[in-house]
Amino acid sequence: MPASAAAAAVSTLADLVPGQSGVLTLLDLPDGDAQRLMELGFLPGSVIVAARSAPGGDPRVYRVEGTEFALRRDTARHIHVEGSSIGRAAEEGR
Repeated sequence: MPASAAAAAVSTLADLVPGQSGVLTLLDLPDGDAQRLMELGFLPGSVIVAARSAPGGDPRVYRVEGTEFALRRDTARHIHVEGSSIGRAAEEGR
């Protein structure tokens, strides 16, 4: 499978590996949780970069618009992304 096809297969933040980015497409969370994340910058169309994680992998830090947020894997599984890439190319373009 070509790298671009593998990158397109990523569907949630939980699927991203450190250094990989994706464009947020959907917050599949209860309204209150989704509203709070949107207030913090998790808006459709935003580029989100997976950063470091705690020992054991949970929670993981995600970078949105230059700010870092820690999210538990259970929450990250409900945040859908597309068009992910390895590295910082997407982030540097913003």
